[in-house]
Amino acid sequence: MVNRFKKRITSCQIHTICCGFSPLKFSKILLKRRTEGRTVRFYFYTEYSLATNVDVTLMFATYSVSALTHDMEKHCNIEIAAKVVRVSTNQNEGEHEKYRLEGLMESPSVDDDGECFSSILLNSTSLNVEAYYNKAVNYTLMVTFISFLQVLLLIRQMEHSNTQSGAAKVSIIMIGQQAIMDAYLCLLHLTAGILVESLFNAFATAAFFKFVVFSIFEMRYLLAIWKASRPLNSGEGWEIMRRELSVLYSRFYGILLGGILLMYELHNFLRPLLFLMYSFWIPQIVTNVIRDTRKPLHPQYILGMTATRVAIPLYIFGCPSNFMRIEPDKKWCIAVTAFMGIQAAVLLLQHYLGSRCFIPRQILPEKYCYHRKVEDSTNQPIDCVICMTTIDLSQRTSEYMVAPCEHIFHSGCLQRWMDIKMECPTCRRSLPPA
Repeated sequence: MVNRFKKRITSCQIHTICCGFSPLKFSKILLKRRTEGRTVRFYFYTEYSLATNVDVTLMFATYSVSALTHDMEKHCNIEIAAKVVRVSTNQNEGEHEKYRLEGLMESPSVDDDGECFSSILLNSTSLNVEAYYNKAVNYTLMVTFISFLQVLLLIRQMEHSNTQSGAAKVSIIMIGQQAIMDAYLCLLHLTAGILVESLFNAFATAAFFKFVVFSIFEMRYLLAIWKASRPLNSGEGWEIMRRELSVLYSRFYGILLGGILLMYELHNFLRPLLFLMYSFWIPQIVTNVIRDTRKPLHPQYILGMTATRVAIPLYIFGCPSNFMRIEPDKKWCIAVTAFMGIQAAVLLLQHYLGSRCFIPRQILPEKYCYHRKVEDSTNQPIDCVICMTTIDLSQRTSEYMVAPCEHIFHSGCLQRWMDIKMECPTCRRSLPPA
């Protein structure tokens, strides 16, 4: 009799439990056992809320039995007649409700084998599927709303830099990094919808909006920036243009696939990888300093994108009742919020105070001066080729601008021209930033 109870049930497959007229179907329940004398306790999770004080009958189940003293496995057909009793608790369990299942396990096919049955006590935890699904649907609504806001912000930014000169000021790495992030989110939500069939519509909607953000708007903006960054090659043939464009797309999707493999291999370092992905403002900061660009990004785009990008990781790692049941990490949430806030603050400082406002002047390269004195030795009037009016060189130097190619224009005329093209209106030579 002692050896009979020195056994342990390692796994259990429950196919159908009948509760009155409503059968509950389970595909697989993973049990954890603990043996205390003649009592074996099991702990498992079920996707159904069971009614209290209901007699249940297990129609068919199989389990494996192995001895503690020597290797042995035995498969048995069993029947269980049990009662489900709700456990009274003073604590709020959220989406979980605890039950106690007591009954008798019998093996009708084996009458003389005591290893296939015993009196058991089961402690179970049921998942409130309705509350779980409501949280998941609310999350997808949040992602959909965020994607809609990002579309509006992208439209505003594209209008802000709708000229060739404005698009050339934007970092192509910054936009490409955001497009890759949205592509990952699209794939993740689509995969989640496929795995959880009952939530497919909600997750597929969120995936569709993310697909619209990265495939229509961000890729279009990426292409506009790429075209603006190579104005001198605009007269090349279509074959060369198409070949370079195919290289651009192949690099984008190559980085996309390579990032998936990298995250799979380094899944234990997911949070440092997320920190790396959320450093997408840094390429624009560096570009502003190197090129000394003036106001490449709209302030609303900077603030809006910062807030919408950080919303999803804050929900996953900061919300204590998120639907993925991930333990909150307040330190990481504070760190990623501060990291994004610092990047946005630097961009705003560059927007209002200049792109090199925090760089010491001693280490800055010498900047070309457009407002330099020009001696009029011929005493002949000089016309501005932009507005076709005469330029008075006797006025202050702030009233006119001299290009490196020695062509002279009104200050206002050349400034407006440089907002569209960074080329000399007369000879088409490239112009340095003003």
